[in-house]
Amino acid sequence: MGPVKAAAGHVPPGAANKRLCYTPRMIAKINGDRALALARDVLDIEADAVRALRDQLDDGFVEAIDFILSCRGRVVVSGIGKSGHVARKMAATLASTGSPAFFVHPAEASHGDLGMVTADDVFIAMSNSGESEELVSILPLIKRLGAKLIAITGKPASTLAKLADVHLNAGVSKEACPMNLAPTASTTAALALGDALAVAVLDARGFGADDFARSHPGGALGRRLLTYVRDVMRTDDEIPKVPASATLREALMQLTAKRMGMTAIVDSNNHVEGIFTDGDLRRVLERAGDFRELPIADVMTKGPRMIGPDQLAVEAVELMERHRINQMLVVDEKGTLIGALNMHDLFSKKVI
Repeated sequence: MGPVKAAAGHVPPGAANKRLCYTPRMIAKINGDRALALARDVLDIEADAVRALRDQLDDGFVEAIDFILSCRGRVVVSGIGKSGHVARKMAATLASTGSPAFFVHPAEASHGDLGMVTADDVFIAMSNSGESEELVSILPLIKRLGAKLIAITGKPASTLAKLADVHLNAGVSKEACPMNLAPTASTTAALALGDALAVAVLDARGFGADDFARSHPGGALGRRLLTYVRDVMRTDDEIPKVPASATLREALMQLTAKRMGMTAIVDSNNHVEGIFTDGDLRRVLERAGDFRELPIADVMTKGPRMIGPDQLAVEAVELMERHRINQMLVVDEKGTLIGALNMHDLFSKKVI
């Protein structure tokens, strides 16, 4: 029996999908000048929208800060659509800058997630229109719980703004979208206002670099802010050092054995008197004659750069780069040699 022919007008299963898959896509030609002009207009409009927020700030902003600072629970941030994306970012920024916060989806909140909100919380609702149905429907419950309500909208006369304990105006004159439809300038403004609130709270809380590092321990920033000289320096037998009475030959043995490109010169109390580096060695080699028995005290560098063990490792990096050196000695408050470090140690610890 030959192949069965499809009846006229009949499309075999899957044929429609296959036809769609192979339909050539229409590719628009790019007008470079137009694209650049439009991009610049977008950036100008959004920059103007953020700049305009300065004049819209009022005492409500200060009151919102007070609500967050006095919050005994968590800051709950909510929004839907593009405002939801901004709300997620705001919650993350607050959480990383000392204000315990999380995002809750308003639609999920009305189906059980509202149980995460307590009377001790501050609820921040974000909606450009101030009329998002999912948010408006849960606000009476938020108010009934006794949680403080902060609204961030672009419409001061909206339902959300009127129900809030504090309203922050993030209104913009126009969107950056050529049709004035897609949320662009309004989301940028809301994002900037959220950052302004988080930073103001951070400052009022006295949140410092060490606090920030503790909430970012896994990244490069955490390593930079939490790594101290004592965590990186070499100690005990790993420290290259010779007494001030040593010869250049003895110093070279230490320099070679410890592979740090230098050796410390110390007195009988282990106080630093100087340092001898690869650079010092090159200068000695320019001399004529046998220099092996030369007293190290005659060719060492006096008054070397030193650092304390409780200083940040990034401070050591800054000092090394500023003075164009690759090694540093570590001393305690009495000037006693307790460690040594070089650029390779800082690289290996990913401080740089």
